[in-house]
Amino acid sequence: MTVVFDGIASGMLLFLIAVGLSVTLGLMNFVNLAHGAFAMFGGYVCVVASGRWGIPFLPAVVLAALATAALGALLERLLFRRLYGASQLDQVLFSIGLVFVAMAIARWGFGPAQQPIRLPTWLQGQVHLGGLDIGVYRAFLVVLGLAVAYGLHRAIGVTRFGARLRASVDKPDVARGMGIDVDRVFVVTFALGSGLAGLGGAVGVELLGLDPSFPLRYLVYFLIVVAVGGSGSIPGSLIAAILIGVCDVAGKYWMPQVGAFIIYTVMVVMLIVRPHGLLGRK
Repeated sequence: MTVVFDGIASGMLLFLIAVGLSVTLGLMNFVNLAHGAFAMFGGYVCVVASGRWGIPFLPAVVLAALATAALGALLERLLFRRLYGASQLDQVLFSIGLVFVAMAIARWGFGPAQQPIRLPTWLQGQVHLGGLDIGVYRAFLVVLGLAVAYGLHRAIGVTRFGARLRASVDKPDVARGMGIDVDRVFVVTFALGSGLAGLGGAVGVELLGLDPSFPLRYLVYFLIVVAVGGSGSIPGSLIAAILIGVCDVAGKYWMPQVGAFIIYTVMVVMLIVRPHGLLGRK
């Protein structure tokens, strides 16, 4: 049960980072492989804010999410917007190039070493519940992930903004004719996806580590979550992240020799059974 809970917490952390990619890739139809660079940026902002500026952990996490959202909005205005109508190959090449630029900047500014972060005392240690040892920080990640999943599902699936987003992506000319500011909808959505990446990167420093290779090291994990969960499906991404997290942790615990390949096996089997993902649209 401890392994299962650790796997759920790992999956929740993976969901917090990857759900932003589900927003930009699944809902906006933009292949943003630079998503991990935004997560890395949020991690560095949190490390600098908490370690150098003395800001408490939670305000530093909020600051990281807001700063990453602002960066995403700026880059959407300056760069990403020019490629909305381009081919997927152009989007892939551009975003991968942006990843290498971000990695070079991070290495120049912070060096190649892992960045340390110190959690507040109330997030350290373990609690004993029914014979199960639960890490406090992992429990915090589970609660945070569920809260983000619920809020994002409500925001996109129920509100007027979600309806405007779907209309702007599916029929932008018709949406403009109905008075919807498509450009504003896109910049807000891109900022939302980037901010979620920054949030996940900030809270993930303790478990995932943080160095300039972060965007490429975890890019495959983010893509697996989106592919298995289904393009544009927030609940699907949540289920996929938990499934992958549990399988990954359990595989590394019980079969360390092949543990790293477990998630790829799960991905292949799931996509054979459900080619469009768990909750993806056909």
